[in-house]
Amino acid sequence: MTDPIPKSLEEVHASVETRKRSFFRRLFAFMGPAYLIAVGYMDPGNWATDIAGGSQFGYALIWVLLMSNLMALLLQSLSTRLGIVSGRDLAQASKETYSRPVNFVLYLLAEIAIAATDLAEVLGMAIGLQLLFGLPLLWGVLLTFFDTFLLLFFIHRGMRVMEAFILALIGIIGLAFLMEMFLAKPDLGELAAGFVPSLPNDRALFIAIGIIGATVMPHNLYLHSSLVQSRKFTHNLAETKGALRFNFVDSAIALNLAFLVNAAILVLAAATFYKAGMYNVSEIQDAHRFLQPLLGSQLAPIFFAIALIAAGQSSTLTGTLAGQVVMEGYLNLRIQPWIRRLLTRTLAIGPAVLAIVFLGEEVTGKMLILSQVILSLQLGFAIIPLIHFVSNRRRMGKLAIGPIVKVLSWLTAIIIVGLNVKLVVEEITSWIAVSPSPTTLYLSVVPLAFGAAGLLLYVTFAPFVKSMLVEARSDLHAQPGSLDVFEKKAFRRIAVAIDFSDIDVRTLRYAISMGTADTEYQLIHVVESAGAILLGDEIRDKETGDDAGRLEYYAQELQNKGFKAQTYLGFGNPKSSIPAAVKEFDAELLVLGAHGHRLFKDLIFGTTVDSVRHRVNIPVFIVRDED
Repeated sequence: MTDPIPKSLEEVHASVETRKRSFFRRLFAFMGPAYLIAVGYMDPGNWATDIAGGSQFGYALIWVLLMSNLMALLLQSLSTRLGIVSGRDLAQASKETYSRPVNFVLYLLAEIAIAATDLAEVLGMAIGLQLLFGLPLLWGVLLTFFDTFLLLFFIHRGMRVMEAFILALIGIIGLAFLMEMFLAKPDLGELAAGFVPSLPNDRALFIAIGIIGATVMPHNLYLHSSLVQSRKFTHNLAETKGALRFNFVDSAIALNLAFLVNAAILVLAAATFYKAGMYNVSEIQDAHRFLQPLLGSQLAPIFFAIALIAAGQSSTLTGTLAGQVVMEGYLNLRIQPWIRRLLTRTLAIGPAVLAIVFLGEEVTGKMLILSQVILSLQLGFAIIPLIHFVSNRRRMGKLAIGPIVKVLSWLTAIIIVGLNVKLVVEEITSWIAVSPSPTTLYLSVVPLAFGAAGLLLYVTFAPFVKSMLVEARSDLHAQPGSLDVFEKKAFRRIAVAIDFSDIDVRTLRYAISMGTADTEYQLIHVVESAGAILLGDEIRDKETGDDAGRLEYYAQELQNKGFKAQTYLGFGNPKSSIPAAVKEFDAELLVLGAHGHRLFKDLIFGTTVDSVRHRVNIPVFIVRDED
């Protein structure tokens, strides 16, 4: 027997009671997980792409933010559906579906995505500390090691405490940018024009993909499918549908708040830097430094730095939880959260420290944007399995997504994967064109790209092929009816096949147990000798006489116990004689003995049972020998 899959985030699983009487109290009980997800959509990586997009292209890319937000709302709702209905997070569902090698690669990709997210959080926190307190960037990066203990503090005090803390940080971020927007006074006409889709040049495509990667984050899909399982409710159809509705409301509110924050950052950059002709502001430090002279207020950079620290700190908690979900789901490896946090943080701090030491602090903006592009490149490997899982009626039952949502989901996946393929092809082509040693790239980067493409094709089409092979067979059978309509069956006529072997007594006992005092039994035996096959019922040999005597003996035994019994002696082939006797007796149940024969005996004995049960249109009960 296989071990049961452990519960996702077991320490907080089903820890929040939602069975409240009033609508609003139930809604409040369900609200919370989406806010932990939303902070991932307003982390420092988003700031870098939003500032770069606003400073270089004004309001032109705000439509990308809106599109990304709609994509995020759709995909996060699929993630919550998977967790609520199936009781599995995305990593657990993948482990159940794909082979071990495929799962290992998917795990590595998920860890890369989490490390890229953590890189953005590390840099954002360090930059915020530097801007507010003048702390050297390298020191700030190293100090982020200690927020491990903050996660440990909150995880032991329950989900509601952590959610309240995250909500407070979101409030700080929102209030800070509300003040920034008040000071910036954007042009509303140009802002409205930015919602018309356009891409001014190839650089805008790079920034747009970075914005998508910063908004729709792969680790959030893993995390959300786990967090929704922290709510306790009755798992019937009505309650599950209610949980889906409440979680959708939660996601809609939280992700729209995240959209407003991201839009505020882009609008702030457009209204200040782009308007002033400062088109190359991509560093967060530069944005902080230029805000005061452009807006004429000393408070503007302070609000900016406080919001940055709050964004980095809130995002780091959710990144850790996502790492725990991914590791436990794919590897079934459960370690202490603080150890997991240190491992994740080390993977993020390493590249950040090396880049700062060897390339200088000015590369942090490029690293932030690169981290978001890496996230976007990982999205297909999380989105496509998720769509497959929530479309699967075997897994989701009646709550699998419908045709409209399925079309929108695949359209979202095609847009994201299509943009990523275009970006990868263009980037690799440009690297080869300027590289002094293109052979090295052909032997390293190009095979990796083809390997990733092959894996993406596999996770895309393998479930379709499997579904066609499996579902085609299940469609041949009628839909199962409700068990509530069945009552205990009292068989009036039971036919029992006797072959005069050790199993006869067991066969008769089972037959008696399924009858009543008024049931009539017919004991059937077929003489299979060569003479019986040739002469039929005209044969008068000793074997036939002995068989008839034994059959009468069993019938007499039943009669002595108060049962009604008669006999039927057939001749020749039992595959046709037994069904004929059953039809003549008008039996309602046939009880057969099976010996569990193997190898050559299956060719002789096993086919009798199979043939008989396919030739009668009544229930057949097969009794197996004890050994």
